[in-house]
Amino acid sequence: MGRKRPESPAVFHCLRLRENGEGCRSDERHGLERMKGAAAAAAEKDMIFAPVAIAEHKMTVEDLRSDIKNCVRTGPCGIGEKAVYLNSFFIDRRYYVMWQDIRRVFKRVAMSRGGFTGKGVFGSIPYLVVLLKDGRERQCNFKYEEEVDSFLSIVRTRHPEIPTMSEKAQARMEEERAREEARYVKDLTPQAQESIEELRRAEAYLERKPEIPAFLSVTAKEKRITDRMNPWYRYAALAIFLLAVGSVLFGIYAVIHHQGYAVYFVLFGMAFIFYTMSAQVLPTGRNNRRYADARWREALRRSGEYISRYAVGGVVSAFPLPAQYAHPAAIDRMIRVIREGRAQTVEEAYDIMQNDLQAINSDVTVSQKEYDEITAIKPMFLLCGYRKDPVIAG
Repeated sequence: MGRKRPESPAVFHCLRLRENGEGCRSDERHGLERMKGAAAAAAEKDMIFAPVAIAEHKMTVEDLRSDIKNCVRTGPCGIGEKAVYLNSFFIDRRYYVMWQDIRRVFKRVAMSRGGFTGKGVFGSIPYLVVLLKDGRERQCNFKYEEEVDSFLSIVRTRHPEIPTMSEKAQARMEEERAREEARYVKDLTPQAQESIEELRRAEAYLERKPEIPAFLSVTAKEKRITDRMNPWYRYAALAIFLLAVGSVLFGIYAVIHHQGYAVYFVLFGMAFIFYTMSAQVLPTGRNNRRYADARWREALRRSGEYISRYAVGGVVSAFPLPAQYAHPAAIDRMIRVIREGRAQTVEEAYDIMQNDLQAINSDVTVSQKEYDEITAIKPMFLLCGYRKDPVIAG
């Protein structure tokens, strides 16, 4: 294969001389340098809006282009082979930090009153926090907490040496683990041990396709939020949105005709447009009961099809949970019930686990681990009314 011929004959001649071990004239050498400079400038131009390094180590333009192209995008951030990509307030994946500069990555959740009561427009506000080795901290806001959890899950898989919780949370987790171990029965009966093994096999089966239980959990939350929303909120939001659009249009008309106070109509109209859109109350193609119900039924169908292929020793067996509750967090809670000595069989563990979930409300204080489990699985139980028989998707 030959070298691609440059446009300049002088440069081409210079390259041929270099290949033959000869020298080249100064004007030819300068032509080659100009060509290389133009190529470098073109590469830099392509990466004008490239992510900016905010730590000590940096990548070359070529490595950065390849890494961000192949990175896993999770919300406004991304995970590449060489770096983590973080968002600014307005631009997704605006900055990057190479893995060797990261000390730990963890989730931070800011809770408003609406987040605890389930009422009001605002609820929990999730953040991804990246702590650098030089002591600096970078906080990225996310729209959905599930996206932060997905980000941290990928980090744990690719870089298990990086802690995915804060130092305080890690200390609390160790204390909770010690208290949890103290509650466990040391000498379990053979029947209890067999039940635990059965549940662990089922949990391992679910973890082969983590996207299926994750989709089940996400759609359950979406459907529950949509079902509980007062329809008058949507009508009010739509009215405000239409008035805001009218205000912007009138402001533009007033600007064109040089009328007073025109800019205020535009500014206030735009402010209310962004407010109603960010509140996620406006009825849209993906923010309505019909769409949420369709996604929930699709999640039930996928879960039912997957657990129907569950086999033990090559023989198709019954899954220990109905399709609507087939989530690793539910199985973890059932295993803990048996290890605490409160149940011997899988059926007994399921009943106790379900009763424990029903007893938990906003007045109960739980650990972070239990909070994550409850928020993942309780919407599924609430939607199905804690019924034990499989819910048919249709």
